[in-house]
Amino acid sequence: MKRTAYLVLENGKTFKGSYFGAQNEITAEIVFFTGMVGYLSVLTDKSYKDKMVVATFPVAGNYGIIPSNFESDIAAPAAYIVKSWCQLPSNFRSEGDIDAFFVSKGITGLCDIDTRTLTEILRENGKMNAVITANPESVDLAALKNYKERIDISEITVKETEYFGEPDAKTLICVPDYGCKKSVIEKLTERGCRVALMPFANTAEEICALNPDGILLPGGPGDPNLCTAQIETVKELCKKNIPILGIGLGHQILALANGYEVTPGGHGHHGSNQPVKNIQTGAISITSQSHSYAVCWQDGIGNAKQTFANVNDGTNEGISYNSIPAFSVQFYPENGGGANDTLGIYDSFISMTKEED
Repeated sequence: MKRTAYLVLENGKTFKGSYFGAQNEITAEIVFFTGMVGYLSVLTDKSYKDKMVVATFPVAGNYGIIPSNFESDIAAPAAYIVKSWCQLPSNFRSEGDIDAFFVSKGITGLCDIDTRTLTEILRENGKMNAVITANPESVDLAALKNYKERIDISEITVKETEYFGEPDAKTLICVPDYGCKKSVIEKLTERGCRVALMPFANTAEEICALNPDGILLPGGPGDPNLCTAQIETVKELCKKNIPILGIGLGHQILALANGYEVTPGGHGHHGSNQPVKNIQTGAISITSQSHSYAVCWQDGIGNAKQTFANVNDGTNEGISYNSIPAFSVQFYPENGGGANDTLGIYDSFISMTKEED
């Protein structure tokens, strides 16, 4: 028998639904994911660490649980909200159903609510907090509105340096682990690179001690303004003339290290269908993104140029720096055009590492 549960937003709007998965009371920032597929990537993407994720597609679990599609070894969201979930998945690679997976990983599921109306509210109001509870009368709306997420990257980073790719590869890329996705490492190793995935707290000196040909700053969760140690580390790395590529959170940290501001970006961008415009060519690409913050682009800061902008809201999606061998994008290059780097981001980065030889 289904157990009744409620979703209470910080503005007091309440939705009645049903629990599935782990049946916990959860308080978190709530975001909506606009992709029609990819719930396995969302559930294991560390960028969603401790978030409450609403799926705009009405069904989840229809192709079951497929570990080879995971982006990490953890289940990231605190809660997952969907119109309905499939109890009988159909896929020859499936190794279980989403309800059992949620129970095993401690993810609270909420179904049987109007996710379309919920998404409209989040789209219009922007960043919001919410509670999933069996007792909506107990929710303190003032405390909910003042809730601040505190993401501890030390919980999701590697504890010691891990290597990927062929040991005799000519190109070594160091990746401080802010919450790096498996697919990022795969795109580098597919291009013949050796990848050193390092603890996020490693200093510039420790990173440079490996004599890398390039440094990739990956995506991850949380407010980049709180990553003060990482910002200082990147400032030092920018002085070393080592090619740097920033993605997602890494894009924001690189921007902060070069004098830009990063602020909450409305409702953020969470999904696999975000349109991005190439400033130079005018070409539009559909990208995958997961972030609640945006770089405040301003001409004249950081000796740089804007390379991409979001078509929907005009926010910054890419920066190329003129005085240092560095560039960055807000989106996930590996998820463009059928999981291919159609924009050439990784290829451009690898070419830059060879130019510095």
